[in-house]
Amino acid sequence: MLPLLLVGVVAVRHRSVLAEGFGHLATAHWPWLLAAAGATCLTWVAAACTRQGAVVERLPRRRLLATQFAAGAANHLLPTGLGASAVNLRFMTVCGLPLARSSAALALYLLAESVGRFALLGALLIAFPGALRLGALLPDAAVGPLLAVAGAVPVVAAVALALLPRLRGALASFLRTALGEARSVHARPARALALWGGALAFPALQASVLVLVGRALGLDVPAGHMAVAYLAATVAVALVPTPGGIGSVEAALVVALVAAGGPAAVATAVVLAFRLLTVWLPLLPGALTLAALVRMRVI
Repeated sequence: MLPLLLVGVVAVRHRSVLAEGFGHLATAHWPWLLAAAGATCLTWVAAACTRQGAVVERLPRRRLLATQFAAGAANHLLPTGLGASAVNLRFMTVCGLPLARSSAALALYLLAESVGRFALLGALLIAFPGALRLGALLPDAAVGPLLAVAGAVPVVAAVALALLPRLRGALASFLRTALGEARSVHARPARALALWGGALAFPALQASVLVLVGRALGLDVPAGHMAVAYLAATVAVALVPTPGGIGSVEAALVVALVAAGGPAAVATAVVLAFRLLTVWLPLLPGALTLAALVRMRVI
């Protein structure tokens, strides 16, 4: 709740910019917004491909796609993607996969999604070396705490493993299962293509949604720079455990777009429209789909 409270305080302090941003939404060009809505729908297809690529068994396609749509709603109930992970874990176990293998497939999906996002960000930074201005995105006062946290995490993990032999045994067993599952998946070219193709397509489609919304609202920032801003912002907010990234994603995207050269009011309008398309409009139908899948015992 603390990040949400802080976001609320920032929103109140910058309410004039938010009001101006909402005013810009009325000037949007609808063909670009319709294209953005179509790209948003394709993100669920990309997620379904990645989920299928993480397991050897064939999953029911329609139910898999519906589950990805429903997982988006569940993702806004728990922080850092736990809602979507819980829905997909339950779906795979209902489909007959043992819990250990379902967990391994989930870990493989998360790994592929992270690798795909970082790979796409790295490729865009090579193509557009001046797109990301770290000085504007990362204050000097934040460097020390971030480095301290980054150094403390592996130390705490190592101490926990050293002091808890049962945890070491459980982790070793899980890693054996996960490595076996990864070998089985990559032994089948179709599964490997679905896994890594979907892992690259998902962030690329999300970035394209932001670019299309930017074009709809006349944001004077190159498309490549907008894509870099989106990927850098989403990588950064992964450290802030708000449900569905609510508040943290909006704040990081506005800062990233302004750092890329966009006016604050227009950047705010772009982020508001982007989150409206990708989060708020699908939320109610996604929740209804989730409830229907639960009643049908699909999950």
